[in-house]
Amino acid sequence: MNIYDLTMRTERQEPAMHESPGEISLFKTVPSNVVQSIRAFRVTELQAEAARLGQHFLYAHCAHATTKQQVLTIIASAFHFPRHFGKNFDALYDCLTSLVYKSGQQSGFLVVLEQLPNTAKFDKEARETLLDVFRDAADFWADKKVAFRVFYSFQ
Repeated sequence: MNIYDLTMRTERQEPAMHESPGEISLFKTVPSNVVQSIRAFRVTELQAEAARLGQHFLYAHCAHATTKQQVLTIIASAFHFPRHFGKNFDALYDCLTSLVYKSGQQSGFLVVLEQLPNTAKFDKEARETLLDVFRDAADFWADKKVAFRVFYSFQ
Protein backbone atom coordinates (compact mmCIF):
# COMPACT_ATOMS: atom_id res chain seq x y z
CA MET A 1 0.00 0.00 0.00
CA ASN A 2 1.28 3.44 -0.91
CA ILE A 3 1.26 6.09 1.82
CA TYR A 4 -0.82 8.27 -0.52
CA ASP A 5 -3.40 5.54 -1.12
CA LEU A 6 -4.23 5.14 2.55
CA THR A 7 -7.81 4.27 3.30
CA MET A 8 -9.92 7.34 3.86
CA ARG A 9 -12.19 7.22 6.86
CA THR A 10 -15.39 9.15 7.35
CA GLU A 11 -15.09 9.13 11.13
CA ARG A 12 -12.06 9.43 13.36
CA GLN A 13 -11.81 6.41 15.62
CA GLU A 14 -10.71 6.94 19.21
CA PRO A 15 -8.82 4.21 21.05
CA ALA A 16 -11.71 3.74 23.47
CA MET A 17 -13.90 2.57 20.58
CA HIS A 18 -11.60 -0.42 20.03
CA GLU A 19 -11.04 -1.47 23.62
CA SER A 20 -12.95 -4.35 25.11
CA PRO A 21 -14.04 -4.12 28.73
CA GLY A 22 -11.03 -4.86 30.91
CA GLU A 23 -8.62 -4.44 27.98
CA ILE A 24 -5.79 -2.00 28.62
CA SER A 25 -4.27 -0.06 25.74
CA LEU A 26 -0.55 -0.48 25.16
CA PHE A 27 -0.55 3.33 24.85
CA LYS A 28 -2.32 4.11 28.10
CA THR A 29 0.66 6.20 29.28
CA VAL A 30 1.91 7.28 25.82
CA PRO A 31 0.70 10.63 24.46
CA SER A 32 -1.06 10.43 21.10
CA ASN A 33 1.49 12.71 19.40
CA VAL A 34 5.01 11.90 20.51
CA VAL A 35 8.50 10.94 19.34
CA GLN A 36 10.21 8.70 21.87
CA SER A 37 12.67 5.87 22.32
CA ILE A 38 11.19 2.44 21.72
CA ARG A 39 12.49 1.31 25.14
CA ALA A 40 10.54 -1.68 26.43
CA PHE A 41 8.12 -1.86 23.49
CA ARG A 42 8.48 -4.65 20.96
CA VAL A 43 7.88 -3.94 17.30
CA THR A 44 5.37 -6.78 16.99
CA GLU A 45 3.37 -5.40 19.94
CA LEU A 46 3.38 -1.92 18.42
CA GLN A 47 2.22 -3.29 15.09
CA ALA A 48 -0.59 -5.25 16.73
CA GLU A 49 -1.70 -2.19 18.73
CA ALA A 50 -1.74 -0.04 15.59
CA ALA A 51 -3.94 -2.64 13.89
CA ARG A 52 -6.23 -2.84 16.92
CA LEU A 53 -6.63 0.95 16.90
CA GLY A 54 -7.13 1.08 13.12
CA GLN A 55 -3.99 3.18 12.64
CA HIS A 56 -1.37 3.06 9.89
CA PHE A 57 1.81 1.22 10.88
CA LEU A 58 4.98 2.52 9.19
CA TYR A 59 8.24 0.67 9.84
CA ALA A 60 11.80 1.37 8.69
CA HIS A 61 14.76 -0.80 9.68
CA CYS A 62 17.87 1.36 9.21
CA ALA A 63 20.63 -0.96 10.49
CA HIS A 64 22.43 -1.09 7.13
CA ALA A 65 22.45 2.67 6.59
CA THR A 66 25.53 4.76 7.34
CA THR A 67 24.63 8.14 5.80
CA LYS A 68 21.74 10.59 5.77
CA GLN A 69 20.96 9.70 2.15
CA GLN A 70 20.83 5.98 2.97
CA VAL A 71 18.56 6.56 5.98
CA LEU A 72 16.20 8.72 3.91
CA THR A 73 16.23 6.15 1.09
CA ILE A 74 15.28 3.36 3.50
CA ILE A 75 12.49 5.47 5.00
CA ALA A 76 11.22 6.49 1.56
CA SER A 77 11.17 2.88 0.37
CA ALA A 78 9.62 1.48 3.55
CA PHE A 79 6.91 4.17 3.65
CA HIS A 80 6.29 3.97 -0.13
CA PHE A 81 7.03 7.62 -0.81
CA PRO A 82 6.68 8.73 -4.44
CA ARG A 83 9.67 8.39 -6.76
CA HIS A 84 10.14 12.15 -6.86
CA PHE A 85 10.91 12.21 -3.09
CA GLY A 86 13.82 14.64 -2.74
CA LYS A 87 15.75 12.67 -0.08
CA ASN A 88 16.19 15.66 2.20
CA PHE A 89 14.61 16.60 5.51
CA ASP A 90 12.20 19.16 4.00
CA ALA A 91 10.90 16.58 1.53
CA LEU A 92 10.53 14.06 4.37
CA TYR A 93 8.38 16.51 6.33
CA ASP A 94 6.23 17.20 3.26
CA CYS A 95 5.69 13.48 2.65
CA LEU A 96 4.76 12.86 6.30
CA THR A 97 2.32 15.76 6.49
CA SER A 98 0.70 17.82 3.76
CA LEU A 99 0.79 15.23 0.97
CA VAL A 100 -0.80 12.59 3.20
CA TYR A 101 -3.25 15.13 4.64
CA LYS A 102 -4.45 15.92 1.11
CA SER A 103 -5.40 12.24 0.60
CA GLY A 104 -8.24 12.56 3.10
CA GLN A 105 -9.21 11.84 6.69
CA GLN A 106 -6.59 9.78 8.55
CA SER A 107 -7.12 7.40 11.46
CA GLY A 108 -3.68 7.80 13.02
CA PHE A 109 -0.09 6.70 12.54
CA LEU A 110 2.38 4.57 14.43
CA VAL A 111 5.92 4.91 13.10
CA VAL A 112 8.91 2.77 14.07
CA LEU A 113 12.44 3.82 13.10
CA GLU A 114 14.61 0.94 14.19
CA GLN A 115 18.41 0.90 14.46
CA LEU A 116 19.15 4.45 13.32
CA PRO A 117 22.88 4.58 12.62
CA ASN A 118 25.54 6.10 14.80
CA THR A 119 28.30 6.81 12.29
CA ALA A 120 30.54 9.69 11.29
CA LYS A 121 28.26 10.37 8.28
CA PHE A 122 25.08 10.12 10.36
CA ASP A 123 26.15 11.63 13.65
CA LYS A 124 24.19 12.89 16.67
CA GLU A 125 23.29 16.13 14.90
CA ALA A 126 21.88 14.28 11.88
CA ARG A 127 19.90 11.91 14.12
CA GLU A 128 18.46 14.84 16.11
CA THR A 129 17.53 16.67 12.91
CA LEU A 130 15.76 13.56 11.63
CA LEU A 131 13.87 13.17 14.90
CA ASP A 132 13.00 16.89 14.83
CA VAL A 133 11.33 16.34 11.45
CA PHE A 134 9.22 13.61 13.01
CA ARG A 135 8.47 15.85 16.02
CA ASP A 136 7.31 18.58 13.64
CA ALA A 137 5.14 16.02 11.84
CA ALA A 138 3.68 14.93 15.21
CA ASP A 139 2.82 18.59 15.91
CA PHE A 140 1.22 18.92 12.47
CA TRP A 141 -1.00 15.89 13.09
CA ALA A 142 -1.77 16.99 16.68
CA ASP A 143 -3.26 20.18 15.22
CA LYS A 144 -5.50 17.94 13.09
CA LYS A 145 -6.37 15.80 16.14
CA VAL A 146 -4.79 12.71 14.56
CA ALA A 147 -2.51 10.40 16.55
CA PHE A 148 1.09 10.30 15.30
CA ARG A 149 3.38 8.24 17.53
CA VAL A 150 7.01 7.63 16.60
CA PHE A 151 9.23 5.09 18.32
CA TYR A 152 12.93 4.89 17.50
CA SER A 153 16.08 3.04 18.46
CA PHE A 154 19.76 3.63 17.75
CA GLN A 155 22.44 1.12 16.80
